[in-house]
Amino acid sequence: MIHEVDEVLKRLLGGGALAGSGIDVSFEAPTRDWAARRNAPTINTYLYDIREDVSRRQRGHTAVRDDRDIVVRRRQPPRWFRLSYLVTAWTKQPLDEHRLLSAALATLLPHELIPASELPGPLGALGLSIPLTVAGLHTESRSLAEIWSAMGGELKPSLDLVVTAPFPAFPEYDAGPPVTEGAGVRIRGIDGSLEGSEERRHRPRHLKSSPLGTGTRENDSPGQHGSTGDRQNTGDRQDTGDRQNTGERHK
Repeated sequence: MIHEVDEVLKRLLGGGALAGSGIDVSFEAPTRDWAARRNAPTINTYLYDIREDVSRRQRGHTAVRDDRDIVVRRRQPPRWFRLSYLVTAWTKQPLDEHRLLSAALATLLPHELIPASELPGPLGALGLSIPLTVAGLHTESRSLAEIWSAMGGELKPSLDLVVTAPFPAFPEYDAGPPVTEGAGVRIRGIDGSLEGSEERRHRPRHLKSSPLGTGTRENDSPGQHGSTGDRQNTGDRQDTGDRQNTGERHK
């Protein structure tokens, strides 16, 4: 994922206030040897620190669903890492470097949150936006003076750029086959027998919107759809009432 973040930064620094400027963007360490080799105005974006953002760590698993909203896989939530870059401008004159650094700052400031649609490859496939902060409070344990000293160079004006990016956490598990049939429920008597207990069918939630087949309706028991016996009982009750009413009129 680190190289994909590099691609995003290179694209951002090639646009905005720097669009059409022809400025080179380098990710090499800005050592004395590198500075001696360059022959054009350059923005150096050096990755000097990688640390996990433990405040974003999540436990458990997340469900991956298909277009039918059925769980097909389960995976661990991604781990988030802070990628810290040292952004410096390199020209022949200090004032030109300041102008170039100012243009880089103006280019990066509007991009506080980079949407997933603008991220390349597997990084964009995660569907997560990534935050970007520039020239904020320096929170890493190593000071900038220590970084320059380690590279054997002289201290220069710089921007501290931090991109917090998600990294997939493995392994990933395939979910079991989806439920396509409902459950049948019957109630046992005190003696443990099922005699006289009609079965009630319950359909899975994701199948409730699909057409029901012939026979039992959702959550209905077989034989409860206005049976002939019910109609006969109703008719018997009506006949009995009619005979009683007729006898009373004769009296």
